[in-house]
Amino acid sequence: MEYTKGKLWSLLRAPEGPLACHLDAIAADLSEQGFKLRSVAPQIRLIAKFSQWLTANSIGLDVLSNEHVERFLRQERLRQSISCGDRPCLNRLMAFLRRVGVVNHQTAAPYVEASPIQGIVVAFGKHLRDNQALSIATCRQYLPFAELFLTERFGNGSVELAELCAADVVDFIRRQASRLSPTRAKSATIALRSFLRYLRLRGDITLDLVAAVPTVPNWSMTGIPRAISPDHLQAVLGSCRRDTEGGCRDYAILLLLARLGLRSGEIVALTLDSINWDCGCLTVVGSKGARSSELPLPAEVGSAIADYLKRGRPHSDCRQLFLRANAPIRGLGSQTTIGSIVLAAIARAGVQPPRRGAHQFRHALACDMLRQGANMTEIGRVLRHRYQKTTMIYAKVDFAALRPLSLVWPGVAR
Repeated sequence: MEYTKGKLWSLLRAPEGPLACHLDAIAADLSEQGFKLRSVAPQIRLIAKFSQWLTANSIGLDVLSNEHVERFLRQERLRQSISCGDRPCLNRLMAFLRRVGVVNHQTAAPYVEASPIQGIVVAFGKHLRDNQALSIATCRQYLPFAELFLTERFGNGSVELAELCAADVVDFIRRQASRLSPTRAKSATIALRSFLRYLRLRGDITLDLVAAVPTVPNWSMTGIPRAISPDHLQAVLGSCRRDTEGGCRDYAILLLLARLGLRSGEIVALTLDSINWDCGCLTVVGSKGARSSELPLPAEVGSAIADYLKRGRPHSDCRQLFLRANAPIRGLGSQTTIGSIVLAAIARAGVQPPRRGAHQFRHALACDMLRQGANMTEIGRVLRHRYQKTTMIYAKVDFAALRPLSLVWPGVAR
């Protein structure tokens, strides 16, 4: 297959099957997603092979579903002619066919009826998002515990929520506490309390079972914030190549972590509309809820973002501020991408900070403000803490203020 003038693909043999007439449109769609010609070629070759397989098995586009994709991939795996990019390629194909209306949405993914427990959990998740305004990350922590609680209590039988009692609650938490870390066990108690409040709100239970949830010992504020040191921070920032597209993006992201203390999820959620260049401010939507905050945009950070927009950001209709560097061109997707960028920068810098994650930059900003004389209220405002207690953990690193409070060691001369 080679590139020909006016055409993005060519095959050694004429394509066959129901997808043959769509190859031009598919290739153009792949090109619009940012795939280079050398990447479009093998994908079109695979799709042509899949089209030929559909003809051999008498499968038309009117009944095509993801199950047929799985059957094809299993056959290719048995022939040992499958590569790691085949499944994503066919997933993109199915998404394209659904988008243009060639494949019916109902046939693209077989419908599986949800169990009674799954129905309750889905409704609980909708309540958390719509009524409680909790983040997706928080919902993902709560829902598995709610589903596990119901599954262990009712199994595959009928779900009679009115039969729940205090003993069921206590036994569940005891089992979780015996197998989980204290932090995770505490998360189980928080999730279960939220779920029981929801059931009582709906009228599914009449007893106040929230009071029956036992407390798991897990003292807060016991640790010390582990911040990246100023020297290591400069080394990490200096490791970014400012002359490449990926380097421009990574440098701007690292500056948002270091100078504004943004969380990973907050950076992923930034859009082109989040920046008010006239006022020099940045609107941040909190990753722990739907609240938004307006922060001043430091000149250094604004310059790095502007440089990325001019030289590093791929052409795309996506409104997210930071995009993938490789095709398919779209937003970063999840906050784990920010962690990967931080890990790569640390490796390039050749330093050994106390932590490997992105949150250490947020700690570093708070510690630097403390050294500059900022009080806890000011630090809490910059970090957008909802409760002052959250900010007080940084008092542990203020050694100058803590030193006069220390007692003299017995036997030491005053």
